[in-house]
Amino acid sequence: MSDIPFPEYPRPQLRRRAWQNLNGPWQYAITDSRETPGDYDGVILVPYSPEAPLSGVGRQLQPGQWLHYRRTFTPPPGAGGRVLLHFGAVDWRCTAAVNGQDAGGHTGGYLPFTLDITDALCEGENVLTLAVEDPSETHHQARGKQRLDRGGMFYTAQSGIWQTVWLERVPENYIKNIKITPLFEKRCVRVELEMADNTVFARVNMGVAVCVDGEVIAEDWTDETGTAELPIREEDFRPWTPEEPFLYDLDVTTPDETVYSYFAMREFTVAPDARGIMRFCLNGKPYLQHGVLDQGYWPKGLYTPPSEDAMDKDIRIAKWLGFNMLRKHVKVEPDRWYYCCDRIGMLIWQDMPNGGGQYKHWFVTNAINIAQPLLRRFPDTDHALFARENDAERAAYYEELTALVEHLYSHPCVCGWVPFNEGWGQFDAPKATALVHALDPTRPVDEASGWFDQGGGEVWSLHNYFYPLRVRPRPPRVVALTEYGGIAWPCPGHTHSKKLYGYGMARSRAQLNARYQKLLLRSALPQLKNGLSALVYTQLSDVEDEVNGILTYDRALSKLDTSLACACATALFEEFARCTAPDKEEG
Repeated sequence: MSDIPFPEYPRPQLRRRAWQNLNGPWQYAITDSRETPGDYDGVILVPYSPEAPLSGVGRQLQPGQWLHYRRTFTPPPGAGGRVLLHFGAVDWRCTAAVNGQDAGGHTGGYLPFTLDITDALCEGENVLTLAVEDPSETHHQARGKQRLDRGGMFYTAQSGIWQTVWLERVPENYIKNIKITPLFEKRCVRVELEMADNTVFARVNMGVAVCVDGEVIAEDWTDETGTAELPIREEDFRPWTPEEPFLYDLDVTTPDETVYSYFAMREFTVAPDARGIMRFCLNGKPYLQHGVLDQGYWPKGLYTPPSEDAMDKDIRIAKWLGFNMLRKHVKVEPDRWYYCCDRIGMLIWQDMPNGGGQYKHWFVTNAINIAQPLLRRFPDTDHALFARENDAERAAYYEELTALVEHLYSHPCVCGWVPFNEGWGQFDAPKATALVHALDPTRPVDEASGWFDQGGGEVWSLHNYFYPLRVRPRPPRVVALTEYGGIAWPCPGHTHSKKLYGYGMARSRAQLNARYQKLLLRSALPQLKNGLSALVYTQLSDVEDEVNGILTYDRALSKLDTSLACACATALFEEFARCTAPDKEEG
């Protein structure tokens, strides 16, 4: 198993002990037809896309082409029940077959899906094939920063399987999903089960147990809807924070199986501080979110990191540098990335990956930066102007937004949702915000990050790279600087491209650090008293042409001095505490 990429169980919040990893060498072919090829071009290392060097392929899938996969497998041990084929993510549209029989498919490049392949299986060796198409930015689908014609702030497009593939044998009526909601003020946790056959709740109770260090501290049975609320005793109550990211274990038992999960007790709200200024709050108290933009790109894996240790290290480095939040930018990571954030203690703002047609950058990028005060509240109902003319793809956006929120709902680290970024494929933002609020009333929403603000959500969201920073309270919303900085410095020996991109070029590492210190202490820090409650520096690492990362693209070194970065963070946290503290009574 150690030679297989990502040997870890890929879904930490719904774990089964028996499973079969299908990562590793597969056959591949790139053709002009959806039909299964007679011959294959070679071997690809799954879960790396063919564009990624780690795949061993190094070819770019073009619009109109099909990427084919093939491998053999034996079914998981045991008999009876169902055999499920899980894909962490496949970019973009795919169809699967087992032993030549259609097994189903999926559209959308960022979210997991499951196919029941039981009826197509035979004894012994079975053949799995997959056909994938991905037109990238030539179509309307969600694609994030991917672009065939990469450059500047857009990066190499990737295609096909890019997260773990695995098999499970499950009971006939298996647990499909566990939805976990910490009820912080009530000191209890709500657990809602989704079964393959939900009518079972009327006939059989399910046992739910909360455990700490192997000891059961709370247990109960689900009701007829599959829901249980388990109180946490005061002596066992430990709030989750980035400083103390405590996780409870959760075991769920049915008559046929036991699955394992975890959760945390924490609460995200927006509320006035002692001076009446709206603030982000964690567990009922004002809490400064000092964050960094995280693109989630890797030089050898593109969307897929080289290992879990690599993505764990990225998160830990950000924390060592004084950050307590990452904004996951127009990408969705594997489940285990969020698990790393849950246990390390890192808050996450989750973007919805952007889609739509060809963006009119003269409008959504250039004009808005020149005349932001005039255009900031420009309505987003002109679908042509915002590259969202396609009715079917607007409907697909809502389906994928729903799936994204439901998929990540139970992760403790996720503290906010971002439906749109900088007008990229934005449309009817209040409708998207209302949908997110209906799906998840427990987290704030940054309706339109940067600009084209439609007045909804809990966040007055600012992107500022070029102008003096001036903030004032914006009740009833909280003020967040959701992108700033972007100071570029090409570290000698660690650049990926001859072309360089960033928001102002430093001449040396020393100058970069001096400018960073000035930006945080002279520009951002004075605005905390005026309502600034979150800030997101651009960005965690260099990516291809972009050299405005804190880390080099190869993650070989940090451009920021650790002591300086931590000192700046400490100054921000201390000033925020002073600004939000109640006035001391005189006498």
